[in-house]
Amino acid sequence: MVWLSDDERFAAIEENLKIINNDIAEAAITSGRNPDDVNLMAVTKTVESKFINKAIDCGIRLIGENKVQEFLLKAPELKLDSCKAHLIGHLQSNKVRKIVGMVDTIQSVDTVEIAKEIGKRSVMQGISTKILLEVNAGNEYSKFGFTADEVFEKACEIAEIDGVCVNGLMCVAPICEKEAELRAVFSDMRRLFIDIGDKKIDNTNMNVLSMGMSGDYESAILEGANLVRIGSAIFGARIYR
Repeated sequence: MVWLSDDERFAAIEENLKIINNDIAEAAITSGRNPDDVNLMAVTKTVESKFINKAIDCGIRLIGENKVQEFLLKAPELKLDSCKAHLIGHLQSNKVRKIVGMVDTIQSVDTVEIAKEIGKRSVMQGISTKILLEVNAGNEYSKFGFTADEVFEKACEIAEIDGVCVNGLMCVAPICEKEAELRAVFSDMRRLFIDIGDKKIDNTNMNVLSMGMSGDYESAILEGANLVRIGSAIFGARIYR
């Protein structure tokens, strides 16, 4: 492993963001959309605060953290006045009270029970929390999320919970051997997103389709993603301590 100095890593982050923003713009234009309609989220799992702040200085306006405790430890050191934060990792019920009110959106709502707990804690604070419903797009046993067949029904149920507002869908695509298979997964997600939006469910705004990560974000944008979650392509390989 090649260890970079802080200055070298700062420079790499700046250069990586230029490349990624250019790729996003090209994919958006190819898909017939304005590049400004696609939001770039910097995924900050295991990334030190100083490097996250460098990304914010370079124009990042949205970060995503996987773990509640990690976000809470970093938050006081982050430049969040100019940047929103989302929770994107699996959320356990005993952590809900710690994160509600601390992030703009919880992307990883994968059960009705978690939505109810978020709603309960939000009502206690006098707020409404924006959530995304996580879809297990590949029906993988190892991943969380609603199946594509049940997510509309669950969206209707969750929409009736006080203290939450369904703001869209998110998914993590399965590993696909062929580009066409990956594109098909993202395409199916977009159709689901549009279909649920067309139903005009009360307390539901299908504004965000969060899909695509460092290895597949261009394909996701070509199929309709308007939020991509990118970590290692910005910050480099994760360093676990």
